[in-house]
Order: sequence, then C-alpha cells, then structure tokens
Amino acid sequence: MIDVINLALPFFGLIFIGFACGKLKQIPDTALAWMNFFIVYVSLPALFYRILAQTPLEQLAKIDFVLATTSSTFVAFAAAFAVSMAIRRGHVGESTMAGLAGGYGNIGYMGPGLALATLGPEAAVPVALIFCFDTLLLFTLVPILMALAAPGQRDFRAVAKEVFLRITTNPLVIATALGILSAAIHFQPPVALERLMAFLQNAAAPCALFTLGVTVALRPLKKIPWEVPFTTLIKLAVHPVLMFLLLSLFGPFDPLWIYAAILMAALPPALNVFVFARQYDTWVEEASSAVLVGTLVSVVTLTTVMWMVKTHTLPPLLFR
Repeated sequence: MIDVINLALPFFGLIFIGFACGKLKQIPDTALAWMNFFIVYVSLPALFYRILAQTPLEQLAKIDFVLATTSSTFVAFAAAFAVSMAIRRGHVGESTMAGLAGGYGNIGYMGPGLALATLGPEAAVPVALIFCFDTLLLFTLVPILMALAAPGQRDFRAVAKEVFLRITTNPLVIATALGILSAAIHFQPPVALERLMAFLQNAAAPCALFTLGVTVALRPLKKIPWEVPFTTLIKLAVHPVLMFLLLSLFGPFDPLWIYAAILMAALPPALNVFVFARQYDTWVEEASSAVLVGTLVSVVTLTTVMWMVKTHTLPPLLFR
C-alpha cells in the first residue's frame, strides 16, 4: 500500500499545491488562460503524438476495446442524465451537464500521467484510444442535447457545424490522428524536434495537475446541489464497475489494457464540465461543485483503484 501512496501522492500533491496557491494568491481567473492554452494546445498534444507515433499500427486497431470503453462512458453519462432529469423535472440542459459530470472524467489532465506512472509506458495506447473516442462521443452528445433543450433557437446545420468544429479542431484529436498517421508511415522526426516534443511531454502532467488545483480553488463551494452526490457516485464508483463489466463481456483483452481503462474510468469529473456549463450558461455553480467534490472524493476512491490495480487484487477478467 505504501508504494501506491508514494505513487498517488505526487499527483494529488500537485493538485493541492495548486489549490493552496489559488487560495493564497488571488490571481484573476483569466490569468490561467495561457497555462490552459499551453497544456491543451502544446504539451498534451506532444504527449499523445509521441505515444501513438511510437506504437505499432496493429495495436491501434482495437475496435472491440473502443466499443467497450466508449459504451461504458455512454452508460455512465446516461445514468447521471436520468438522475438529473428526475431531480430537475425534465430540464434537458441542466441534465446534460450533470450527465457530463457523471461520464466525462479528467482523461486529459490526470489520465495520461497517472496511467503511465501506475502501469508503465505500455498503458499509453489504451489511454490515447479512450481519450480520443470518449471525446468524440461527448463532444457530439452535448451540442445535440443542448439544441434539443432549446428547440427552435438553432437549426440542425448549426448544431452539426458545431459538432464538426469541436471534433476537428480539438488539438488532442488532431495530435492523435497525426500520431496514428506517423505510426502508419513509420515517420521518424528529426532528433531536435523529437527532443523538443519530449520536453513538452514531460511538462504535461505537472502543469495540468497544478492548473487543475488552481482552477478548483477559484471555484468556491457555496452549497452542494442535489445532483452532485449522485453524479460523484456514478463517476467514481459506477463508471469503473461498468468499464470492468463491459471489458469482461467484450474481451478478452490484455490485462494491462483493462487496468488502464478502469483507471481512466475512476478519474474525477473533468474541468471541461465547468467549461461546457459556462459556455451554455447552465448548471454553472453545480458544475463547479461537481468538479471540486469529485476531485476531493477521488483522493480516496482513485487511490483505492490504483492499489487494486498495482496489487492485482482486481482480476483482469470477470467472466473468462
């Protein structure tokens, strides 16, 4: 257990350092813009590109794995959406944001660094596949549901255009596509460029975790809305269980891939939940609470999942 604590402590330590800095130094929220830009548009794309470019192409064509992991995310989203629909009496917009909090984990900021540190570089490919297809799923669902929440305000073409732009201009999706292309043609970048991308890759996790802590600190918790305990339970407990069940049904898979997927499912709600809520001006305070509460609770739940993975307490397959 001490090995797992030593592994988890630097990750959560960086989050809490960022949280403390955000509380001690009252820097405007807008000051984080450049840090977020560096993480999303520079360092994380370098990480995903290098991971995939160095991976044999046949390892990337795991359609059954993609179906299992993406389905588990969709079911978690749908469960949180349904709970919120019952609480909010059919308010689709707010329930969409609650569904996002229950299904969309911090697979960009926390996922890659945590999975690679826990399982080694072999976890890079399943992590990249999960990130790519979960992003495609949720970046498609949210605009469509938000359009249904306000019928008549936007036509189908506007929604389709928004979905298309969100997917095709996402820097991490672009980096994933370029990485797969490089793996297919066996492209080897010049040494200087390779070293530059390595520097950027190494900066991704520390910068992302610190920024996560600062961002959470700037969202003070006023009260916990009714949906938040349910979305937290779904995200941190139900989603990993769903992932385990579906991978067992669709499998068999490499145990390391299964463990990587369960770790990704156990991550707390992503900051993008708050970003979407603010963009659509709905469920904003609740989204902030969901990210904060989920991150705090995940100190226990995610560390427990890491321990189960590291000690192989969790069997790699349930049914076979």
